[in-house]
Amino acid sequence: MTENPADITTPTSEPTATPEPTARQRLGYVLGKTLPTELHPWVVGDTTGPGATRRYATRCLIPLIPILAGLLLIPGPWIIRTGMVLLLFLPFVYFLLALKNIYLRHRLVSHGLDPRLLNVHKQRRLDQEQTSYESRYRSALNQQDPRCTPDPGVHPVHYQTD
Repeated sequence: MTENPADITTPTSEPTATPEPTARQRLGYVLGKTLPTELHPWVVGDTTGPGATRRYATRCLIPLIPILAGLLLIPGPWIIRTGMVLLLFLPFVYFLLALKNIYLRHRLVSHGLDPRLLNVHKQRRLDQEQTSYESRYRSALNQQDPRCTPDPGVHPVHYQTD
């Protein structure tokens, strides 16, 4: 039996406010330090909650701005300066987004949290879509003709036709 990642966090009967880190703790968190155990719910919300991708991208792009601004100050034609900035910026953003899940998973593991928490929201959405699809189309299919349901012993492409 597999463990449901949604059950990994401590369940509470009434909603409680999750403690937020202080400005110093938050700066350390942004720079890669781990937060104390009492702030783990905040870490889960930061890495998996709404806006997690936006926060991740913002935290990674802000240090790049001075470098790109410095490249724009190099003497030469604007097309060369713009080209230098784009040659750094575009691959940086591409790899930033491509490696997002790896970095966020590392962030969870470094805090001692289960990395499967990263996929909880996605799995919940997929489960909702699947139940919606099944309630809409499978029930209609079964009501039309019971012979149209696939036989478990037959290859899924072939249907039993009596």
